[in-house]
Amino acid sequence: MGDIVIALKLDQPSVSKHLGVLRKVGLVRMRCEGRNKYYRTNAAAIRPLHEWTKEFEKFWQHQLLRVKERAEQKVNSNPRNQSHT
Repeated sequence: MGDIVIALKLDQPSVSKHLGVLRKVGLVRMRCEGRNKYYRTNAAAIRPLHEWTKEFEKFWQHQLLRVKERAEQKVNSNPRNQSHT
């Protein structure tokens, strides 16, 4: 858990609470070794979620591409971003 706290820059109680929820729904597994707790993702439980979200990926990609294009158009149409010749 300590690695997660450090990597995500969250406090330990918050990480512990989230991991508890993930454990409760079966998305992660925990094993104890002394005072240490080790968490591992449950790939079999995550697979259906991944497959479900994969259905929407093409829509997300399309929307992200549209956002990118609009942002580039806005930058290119701003007179301050035009080079002066």
